[in-house]
Amino acid sequence: MSFTLATWNINSVRLRLPIVIDFLNTYKPDVLALQEIKCTNDQFPQKALAAAGYPHQAVNGMKAYHGVALVSRLPLSNVAAREFCAMGDARHVSATVEAGKAPATVHNFYIPAGGDEPDPDINPKFRHKLDFLAELRSWFSEPLFDSGQVITGDFNIAPHENDVWSHKQLLKVVSHTPVETDTLNAMRDERDWVDIVRKHIPETERVYSWWSYRAKDWNLSDRGRRLDHIWATRDVAGLSSNAEILRDARGWSAKPSDHVPVLARFG
Repeated sequence: MSFTLATWNINSVRLRLPIVIDFLNTYKPDVLALQEIKCTNDQFPQKALAAAGYPHQAVNGMKAYHGVALVSRLPLSNVAAREFCAMGDARHVSATVEAGKAPATVHNFYIPAGGDEPDPDINPKFRHKLDFLAELRSWFSEPLFDSGQVITGDFNIAPHENDVWSHKQLLKVVSHTPVETDTLNAMRDERDWVDIVRKHIPETERVYSWWSYRAKDWNLSDRGRRLDHIWATRDVAGLSSNAEILRDARGWSAKPSDHVPVLARFG
């Protein structure tokens, strides 16, 4: 197995297609997982991405909201999508990446953001997020996830205190509340998933993959969160040789996404 995987919440793939193409041409990942594509399957820029060298595609889109996709230079098989919480949302797509003699299945997720108030009794969006995580945790207990798996995407949770700009100030802010971080960490530990970024970047180092649009100068204020993740089963994680977060991508164009790409190399 040998391939490079990138994940990126692009916040509208059609609006930001030029920077996606530039990224693919410059960094040349074998597989790119996109979240919040915000288009239906027939609106997805299939031809443009195929022309850029990514003809193998798995798309689960929906009109105006959410949507996820995998685009690949390597063949994809066993394409599937799972619905969570019976909401009709397009938040998951998976495919097996045919990378040599030991293919890996990549699951691309867009976990609900959860709204502003971290109280499921008064905030239906936060209840949805917790229910989504509970269903996902149950699914991960199945034998399917014993080996040969990668899960990636925008998890909308920054699990470690150095995944946010201020652990103390964000403890009551959705994405870093204890109920979210404890659930995500338990999900990781129960399945012995390896957080690939933290395998290569120590937890003592602060790293972020998201900066709010609300900041007048995102780079100066640097109030970021690490919401975008790549995890792998132990057998796949043992092959990972590098991981990086492309911080500079937050300022690549006049209309950047509020997330930046995260990359990992396997093999």
